[in-house]
Amino acid sequence: MANEKRLFGTFGVRRTANDVLTPEFATRLAACYGTQIQGTVAVGGDTRTSSPMLIEAVKAGLLSSGCDVVDLGILPTPGVQYAVRKYYDGGVMITASHNPPKYNGIKFLDEYGIGIPDDMELAIEELYFDSEPKRAEWHEIGQIYHNDKIIDEYVDEAISKVDAEAIREANLKVVVDCGSGAGAYTAPYLIRKLGCDVTTLNCQADGFFPGRDPEPIEENLQELISVVKELGADIGLAHDGDADRTICIDEKGNFVLGDKTFTLVERQMLKENDGGIIVTTVATSQAIYDIAEEYNGEVIATAVGDLLVARKLHEKDGLFGGEENGGLIFPDFVYGRDAVMTVAKILEILALEKKSLSELVGELPVYYASKTKIECPDDQKQNVMSSIAEEIKTTTDFELDLTDGVKILKEDGWVIIRPSGTEPIFRCFAESDSQDKADEMTEWGLSLIKKYKK
Repeated sequence: MANEKRLFGTFGVRRTANDVLTPEFATRLAACYGTQIQGTVAVGGDTRTSSPMLIEAVKAGLLSSGCDVVDLGILPTPGVQYAVRKYYDGGVMITASHNPPKYNGIKFLDEYGIGIPDDMELAIEELYFDSEPKRAEWHEIGQIYHNDKIIDEYVDEAISKVDAEAIREANLKVVVDCGSGAGAYTAPYLIRKLGCDVTTLNCQADGFFPGRDPEPIEENLQELISVVKELGADIGLAHDGDADRTICIDEKGNFVLGDKTFTLVERQMLKENDGGIIVTTVATSQAIYDIAEEYNGEVIATAVGDLLVARKLHEKDGLFGGEENGGLIFPDFVYGRDAVMTVAKILEILALEKKSLSELVGELPVYYASKTKIECPDDQKQNVMSSIAEEIKTTTDFELDLTDGVKILKEDGWVIIRPSGTEPIFRCFAESDSQDKADEMTEWGLSLIKKYKK
């Protein structure tokens, strides 16, 4: 269970910067990771004010354990994952993704560029708390190298995987909002290299995030929405702080939900490859299954978390994967959510289909979702879930999926009740063929939780 971990969350260690996450903490943690890797490790960071400080601290810890270090500078998380998979033995990314500016975090990667597995996290914690990391002799301390070419290579490689000619001929008008995050170093250049007319918002790197909060939810993207409408653009694109997620705004200024983007790209990938394995989480839309059925795909569902999706894609040689929050994974490029490939692919779909984004989204299966949450003490979560599962099993003939929390599948939709890994709450998601039914199902989900909660 995740609770046994003393430092790590769902992906890496995230804390408030320079309070828990001090240089001393980062150096020791990095030395513990370096003790496990004993090779060449790439290090990068996002645009937060604390990132340069933590990058230097992490580099020192890695060198101390005898690892060589390649400094990649400030760039998107998937840029580091790309570099590690191609060239290095491990990687460390300093980022707190979409969290507010006072946070930062340290993500450790394995040799495939996937977040490290649980057993390695536990081994690192054991070294950190109960023993000592390896400290290299003076003549075996690692060396520092720099690779400032990686961003261009990463962008160019993504372009090589799409029909760039078709995109250039389409003369698309694009507005991109990087939220002053690491996407500022990739997105505007990528879109321009693809021959689009690009207008940028918040594309100056700034750890104070002056233009908007780094989380790309609808209320934070009002400026992007109005600029898309003003300019009559074909599409608006927004990224989170470390540019692994992409949110689209259609030509009419509508916010496109992440699972619509997923389904649109899934359809294109299955068409091009004549089918394949799609990996997503149990909390994702039925639309993904509908499209897979139509285009010869097979869907594998994991527990919630992009790391689990990435690992399953690697294990099963999957074609495409992701989550409903705009985090799409293209396993032949990066084993993790990646915004560069997502943008290139979406622009390619617009160019090849010769339809507007709202028309394309309109062709997708329609489902209505409802999301809510309720407080519940951590020590009661297990009992609440097993009681609900037991009740459904004994009193109904609904199908149950216990991959992550309790997912109840009914004829006209589903509801999932899952505990948060980071706070004392249950999240309750439902999806159905009408908004009323979806809302009704989340209400039912909440009532089941209340029934068994002390």
